[in-house]
Amino acid sequence: MYYYFQRVLKVFPYNREKAVEYAHKWAYGRNPAYYDFENLGGDCTNFASQSIYAGSGVMNYTPVYGWYYISPNNRTPSWTGVNFLYNFLVNNKSVGPFAVVADAKDVKPGDIVQLSFAGGGVFNHSPVIVEVGNPPGIDNILVAAHSIDRDYYPVTGYNWVDIRFLHILGVRK
Repeated sequence: MYYYFQRVLKVFPYNREKAVEYAHKWAYGRNPAYYDFENLGGDCTNFASQSIYAGSGVMNYTPVYGWYYISPNNRTPSWTGVNFLYNFLVNNKSVGPFAVVADAKDVKPGDIVQLSFAGGGVFNHSPVIVEVGNPPGIDNILVAAHSIDRDYYPVTGYNWVDIRFLHILGVRK
């Protein structure tokens, strides 16, 4: 006879302050604990993942479909790939952060903006939201990002064709 015990995951708040603090600290630099992917397609989603990790405190070590970074060659596609990060965050039912696609009016600091520069459903950039106006709107959202290093940069300063916002709801542990 076999008994299968499934661990019950609890939902914890996402620490937006830690995520934003991390984004500000490393917006114009590189944390030596992580590889800089700038010359391998860009470092924006690696930076976004680092910021999310600072606010979540947990990675998801599921091979291929999880969200983790151990080394440049031992990481999931979601750690560094724009569309892979989106898929992980909006579909994650396991350990780690999870998110929903939201309107600009519903975002908060620590959330992620994803930009498409050519359209066609392919998104190319993942800045971290560091400040929003009251009420939040497309014209008063400021971000931090890598690939062109920025901090307190208006999202309207980018020349995008399509935009989506990922509002992080919490973290399962």
